[in-house]
Amino acid sequence: MSRAAVPGLPSRYPIGGQLPALYADDDFAQRFTEGLDTVLAPVFATLDNLPSYFDPRVAPADFVAWLASWVGAVDDPRWPVELRREAVVRAVELHRWRGTRRGLVEGLRLGLGVHAAITGDGGAAWSRTAGAELPPEPSAEVLVRVWPGRDPVVDVDRVNEIVRAMCPVHTVCRVEVLPGPPADEGR
Repeated sequence: MSRAAVPGLPSRYPIGGQLPALYADDDFAQRFTEGLDTVLAPVFATLDNLPSYFDPRVAPADFVAWLASWVGAVDDPRWPVELRREAVVRAVELHRWRGTRRGLVEGLRLGLGVHAAITGDGGAAWSRTAGAELPPEPSAEVLVRVWPGRDPVVDVDRVNEIVRAMCPVHTVCRVEVLPGPPADEGR
């Protein structure tokens, strides 16, 4: 929707009423300023409501993509507008958790509505004891298991896109699609 031309939008600040008394009864001046009011009414309406344009929960739908670009959020036009709004609202939180299990699980839930369980640590191992023997070499693979949530079918290609985008580059991630939660998930 364009805010440039809204038919019948009244101006809260009609110019004709602000002219000197000499032009109050001048038909040409009043018609001319009414034309300006028509052009300026959407500008004034936008400025009067400016704070709502920066709140993704109430911003006009066409502004959500613009706001998403500000915060580095994913804005998939295939998503319903409410999901796109939530992605913008939660963008900073998801950036904070990027590259972690929690971040990947939340990203998959938000983006695709799927549930996920992640095993493996991507090749990281450590010891809490100074001077201790080195821990055994960990597996460098991360297993991402997903199962349906919001939709009954899981789009494997889109799951792989999100996993590739959100997993650290040095890790090998394998994706398994399950019909339901894994037995060890405790559901």
